[in-house]
Amino acid sequence: MEELLGRIIAGKVTDENEKDYYVQVSGTTFRLDKAEIKKPLKLGSIFKGFAYENEDHDMQITRDAPDAQVDHYGLGTVVRSQRTLGVFVNIGLPNKDIVVSLDDLPDIMELWPQQGDKLLIALREDAKQRLWGVLADGDVYQAIAQPAKKKMQNSNVTARSYQLKLVGTRVITDNFELGFIHPSERETEPRLGEELHARVIGVHDDGTLNLSLRPRTYEAIDDDSAMLLAALQHSDDGKLDFSDKSDPAAIKAYFGISKGQFKRAIGHLLKDRQITQHDGALWLNQSAATTEKTDEPAE
Repeated sequence: MEELLGRIIAGKVTDENEKDYYVQVSGTTFRLDKAEIKKPLKLGSIFKGFAYENEDHDMQITRDAPDAQVDHYGLGTVVRSQRTLGVFVNIGLPNKDIVVSLDDLPDIMELWPQQGDKLLIALREDAKQRLWGVLADGDVYQAIAQPAKKKMQNSNVTARSYQLKLVGTRVITDNFELGFIHPSERETEPRLGEELHARVIGVHDDGTLNLSLRPRTYEAIDDDSAMLLAALQHSDDGKLDFSDKSDPAAIKAYFGISKGQFKRAIGHLLKDRQITQHDGALWLNQSAATTEKTDEPAE
């Protein structure tokens, strides 16, 4: 059979029954579901559609062509995986999922895409007329990318991982900006195709982003610590006349928390080196003093 599958082809309508038309292309007959066709086709007419082999191993042609085709990339959703084969991706065909081979997936199976993750793939037809998914490489992502703007600094973005390396994870945002996540900016390594919620920590002159999966300082600490830190940040001189020796009633009146909660909050902030405690007062460290400004999204 000449290369027909995974492409939009044209053929002649040669027969029909109650459910299907039959379209012949270069000696191969494809089934066409009549449910797709609004206006009846005439025998001998030409029909153009996307050709594939369905899950029952019947040759089928459809008017509803997916974005992912041979030499055309489209986004598909992972529906399941098989350790000995790879992952199955739904590209929009009613009765056929496309396999991305395990040879193209990470060596560590825990980093394989899971159900609901998305992959940008094209199709290839092998020597046995089977269709496989081909992952888009870095050149493809470069071709579809849009440059990031400087005002994105410290903003939140949704991105999807497309390349996993020892040096870090490459991603593309929902708005097609390319980004990079260094291992120091994540708790665990993302899966291939996983949707990620990240923060912009750098915008390069070439329009690419450095991203972090770690929470902002005020998001990473407990409520009492965050409240205490905010009080210091909003004080005139970065100082509060309280310490772990302060009167419990004064602490309760000012902060609305117990002395035990207050001491735990101080301990957390001291450990994170965001404050110091001396001369009977709490003092904001300079790095924490700028947090409030740097954590605000750019206008």
